[in-house]
Amino acid sequence: MALLSALLSAGGAQQSASPQNPTSAPTPNAQAQSVQDRRVRTLAPASPLTTQEQATLQGLVAKVRPATVRVEQCSTPTCTSRDGVGTGVLISPDGLVLTAYHVIQGATVLSVQTEDRTRYVAQVVGYNDQDDLALLRVSVPAGTPYLRLAAARPAVGDIALAIGNGNGAFLKTKVGRLTGLDSDAGRADFPPGTLELNAPLVPGDSGGPVVNARGELTGIVSYISLRPQSRQPQSYAVPVTATDPRLAQLKAGAKLDAPVIGIFLGGPFSNLFFLPAEGFRELAPLLKLGDTPGAFFTSVSPGSPAAQAGLRPLVLNADAERVSGDIVTAVNGKRIVNFSEFQFAVRAYKPGDTITLSVLRDGKPLEVKLTLAGRSTVQN
Repeated sequence: MALLSALLSAGGAQQSASPQNPTSAPTPNAQAQSVQDRRVRTLAPASPLTTQEQATLQGLVAKVRPATVRVEQCSTPTCTSRDGVGTGVLISPDGLVLTAYHVIQGATVLSVQTEDRTRYVAQVVGYNDQDDLALLRVSVPAGTPYLRLAAARPAVGDIALAIGNGNGAFLKTKVGRLTGLDSDAGRADFPPGTLELNAPLVPGDSGGPVVNARGELTGIVSYISLRPQSRQPQSYAVPVTATDPRLAQLKAGAKLDAPVIGIFLGGPFSNLFFLPAEGFRELAPLLKLGDTPGAFFTSVSPGSPAAQAGLRPLVLNADAERVSGDIVTAVNGKRIVNFSEFQFAVRAYKPGDTITLSVLRDGKPLEVKLTLAGRSTVQN
């Protein structure tokens, strides 16, 4: 058991990513990359902000803060019971609010608070689960401030202002510098191609604006990541520009779910998302997993595609040995060796697609066909 505990701990040592909530997935082109290639990439070290740069950002607060809102999963006017708190930003004079999808995911009622603490009902216009973006509509008064979107993407080294509601704060400002572009968390349930910045963001800041030196919206806060080596958190935001086709889709009412099959890897195994083939081979004799590396999972959602296809989660006896549990070795012929690669393989498709899984069950190979569902339709 000591060796088992050590292996389980080692499996998660490669990365500790900490989203405000699980978010979304990379686009299919990430499928060709290795797990190591998907690690968060920093393109430049962050030099401290100069006195002039800090003054520039502080000078933007009076413009940016009135356009930023607190997003809550509760109704108006009292909001006595909150199921979630995040941030959003007005991007049009007619009350369009851009936020992170995971802030509003699963919400039955939504409201926002503007800088003057007035609360408004919010309606979901559209969302993009894969890229962790959502668009709301709020009936704010005419003349309510909003932010214009940047015409072009930023550069590494640019200064940035963020505003959010982390740790119970209300529209608190934070400053920093962009340290990377096109960063990737290495997990299929996090958005790809994000901006990396060293502003000290925390849960509750999700969905908030990242603003450039001209006061233009250049990103929407998505997640934070804790570097195992330094234990220093970095913040990540989904880049947005005025010509971003995703925003046009959201304005048109698109509601784009991420594809899922309804399986999870949790409990003491939650650190093994990235377990390499050699790690699987070390763990296999202890858990009686068999000789072929692949993805195993610990639960199946009721009514999900995985449940309908009869996939079997890992079940251990009192001696921590497997008594049942499928090992998935390929998706549509694409070889996989761990749960992370399994997620990436599934996220290369879309809800409604039918895929074939290569599965080892009790040491015997079989093919399992299932049709992918949208994440919002599957109960955890």
